[in-house]
Amino acid sequence: MKTKSWSEIKDNVYGKKGSKRRDALDREFSSLKIGLLLKKAREEKNLTQEQLGELVNKKRTYISRVENDGSNLTLKTLYEIVEKGLGGKVKISIEL
Repeated sequence: MKTKSWSEIKDNVYGKKGSKRRDALDREFSSLKIGLLLKKAREEKNLTQEQLGELVNKKRTYISRVENDGSNLTLKTLYEIVEKGLGGKVKISIEL
């Protein structure tokens, strides 16, 4: 039995890049990845969700939602969390 790569599985199940279903999957994955990156950065700074929330004037429950699913995160809030709350910088790239 031939082992399939993750790319092949995504192509077979969700369609090729550029299809609606595949693009939706990729967006959801990007949101999840942002949340995980924020959680990792917060933990490296030894901050609780509540402490980070206080730094950026957000509730702990909001920080939790962002870390578990970054899809409702505005760019303004992303910058506030990263720069004001975590002391980092945001880098964004666009692919065409």
